[in-house]
Amino acid sequence: MKEGSNTMIIGIPKEIKEGEYRVSITPSNVQKLTLRNHTVLVETGAGAASRFTDEEYEAAGARILKEPVEVWKQAEMIVKVKEILPEEFDLLEEKHIIMTYIHSANRLPQTKALLDHKVVAFAYEDVKDEEGEFPLLTPMSEIAGYMGLLVGVFNLFTTNGGKGKLICGVPGTDNVKVIIFGAGNVGLSAARLAVGMGADVTVLDTDVKKLHNAQYLLPGIKTLYSNHANVIKAISDTDLVLNAVKWYPGLKIITRDMLKFMQPDSLIVDIDAEPGGAIETSQYSTHDEPVFIVDGIRHIGIPNLPSAVANTASVALSNATIPYIVEVADKGWAKAAKENKSLLCGLDFVKGLLTFRPTAETFGLPYTDVMEAIAIHE
Repeated sequence: MKEGSNTMIIGIPKEIKEGEYRVSITPSNVQKLTLRNHTVLVETGAGAASRFTDEEYEAAGARILKEPVEVWKQAEMIVKVKEILPEEFDLLEEKHIIMTYIHSANRLPQTKALLDHKVVAFAYEDVKDEEGEFPLLTPMSEIAGYMGLLVGVFNLFTTNGGKGKLICGVPGTDNVKVIIFGAGNVGLSAARLAVGMGADVTVLDTDVKKLHNAQYLLPGIKTLYSNHANVIKAISDTDLVLNAVKWYPGLKIITRDMLKFMQPDSLIVDIDAEPGGAIETSQYSTHDEPVFIVDGIRHIGIPNLPSAVANTASVALSNATIPYIVEVADKGWAKAAKENKSLLCGLDFVKGLLTFRPTAETFGLPYTDVMEAIAIHE
């Protein structure tokens, strides 16, 4: 029996960002939408890299379209994984409801495109629950933490240009020393795996409560309060540094001048991977060419680490986002946002109005209160 009183046409385009292999909704969750009388359009091959076939989507009730432009043209809601890329700007229409990771404060051209095309856009990264947690960031944060550690370990191998150290060591040798900045979901995931693999792990943060929690959950780690002196102390005697601290303007954890304190060929994996972020020398790299060198220190700055495990990441992402997608599809964007405070927090663009204050302040753009924007356009 079909459920849901409203119907919506939902489009799932294939991700086009370099190195992005995830798909936004899995076939099993597409079926949740089609059983509620919604129409789901899937670009052919959208799930292929995540090991989901067109036939599986069709069996779940979706229609397969060959051309991406047709998905965008016919759909009312567009569900993606990554931000809207310049190649997609002209596909935006005023009727669209966008649901994806947007990170608008880092991307002025995208912000202007979303405003100019007067779309409604929910940013996954800003959806916040009653406990102050970010439920749509959590699954990707955990995977990013695990992957940051694994990519780092792999690139310590001699065959990959690294120090030639085994993370767990063997009797008579040193374990790899791992420094992790940030005791949130990303950092704790990396620390959990590193401890499990036998590394010597130290976690730094400016939040003592988070450090206490980290040490309670992982008794095998060491913790340090993150200040200039302790950062230099930590990085001067380590093999692998993981940055799990989200970008914030103006403040650096590791500056270029501080690289001189590190041992040659030490490795920094910037999981946040935002140029201009916490690691001054960070820049984007790719899964195909992950390592770049600055002042003798090896760096990795892959911005979509979870994509390397596309099946796991797609399933986790889809399971986390589908309740919100269903709610918006069933109720419409305005009613869903008014009735669900978590969704309201993620409603960053409303019909040409910017309702996310940090982006407005970053770029000097006009800001509109989200409830005022809803009242104008619902």
